[in-house]
Amino acid sequence: MANLVKEFKEGVEYFIFCGDTDLNGSALENVEVDKWIPFNEHTKVWYCSPEKISDSLVKQVELIRPDLLFIIGMYSWHFNIVPLMFCKGTKKILSTRGMLHPGALTQKKWKKKIYLQLFKLLEYQYKVTFHATDEEEGNYIRSYFGEPAQVFIAGNFPNKTGVLPFPKKEAGALKLITIAIISAMKNILLVLEALEKVTGKVQYDIYGPVKDEEYWNECKEKIKALPKNIQVQYHKEILPEDIKRALSESHVFISPSKSENFGHAIYEALSAARPVITSHFTPWNHLKEAGAGINVSIDYPIEVTEAIDFFAAMDESEFAKWSTGAYEYAEKAVEVEKVRGEYERMFLAPPND
Repeated sequence: MANLVKEFKEGVEYFIFCGDTDLNGSALENVEVDKWIPFNEHTKVWYCSPEKISDSLVKQVELIRPDLLFIIGMYSWHFNIVPLMFCKGTKKILSTRGMLHPGALTQKKWKKKIYLQLFKLLEYQYKVTFHATDEEEGNYIRSYFGEPAQVFIAGNFPNKTGVLPFPKKEAGALKLITIAIISAMKNILLVLEALEKVTGKVQYDIYGPVKDEEYWNECKEKIKALPKNIQVQYHKEILPEDIKRALSESHVFISPSKSENFGHAIYEALSAARPVITSHFTPWNHLKEAGAGINVSIDYPIEVTEAIDFFAAMDESEFAKWSTGAYEYAEKAVEVEKVRGEYERMFLAPPND
């Protein structure tokens, strides 16, 4: 959203309604709650306290009377279902954000299945416009809600990190990094399983809040059993302003995610000239052909092991070529002007009545 309000701003005024806590439940620091706070010259943010989120949202929509509601996500009661059901008299765009991807639907499978059935039973697929970030996601939407569903494709605006120097690279050694929410979807356990058989010397740094404690406990047990040539350090959450520092201390970004709607952290790593090891379930494919990284199967840890060893074996001159390849891949991957046109068409389209 920060990238959207920065890049798409001509003739648009944004009011962003969100909670006042971070993912782990801790209160956001240095923010005023329950009032509109300026973010930039055309954007205001309402950090809502938890007591009356739904009531506040409905009331603010009634007062502001926006031309459209851009609903991010599908399953949150306060932020997705309430605006869908109770905010009247405005066009609604529902951004599914990868939540209909088969990999995403394996998490909390039955709850999601029941919800999606109710969604169709109440015919909300005819009352909203759907936003997908690429054709693949658009096809997932149509497969669930049928061809009559109105779907617009509008990609994500990326945050380009810019080339960062990498640390000294010795053959046989590698510094790996992951920046992600700690959950089964991000597949960090697969990385740890793969590291058990890596022959090179690897330093693996993990940054991100723990969303799934049970999953993280599994990861910690796996970390304890790793061989001596593998060192893992968990750094908890990372502030946005510290991401460049963390990337500059690494060689390769790894995130074999089960599904990614976009994968902002992956793109930011590529744009920082960091080769990436990731799955085939992200928009960032054909990496090896571009000399920008390696796509691996999430069903076979040996492929992840081989990818890590591949980069570990490189000397500095060989790695520099892949670093350049990652940056060039990122530069070609997203056409900002094209994305801007996609949002304009979506936002200005008549509502799906």
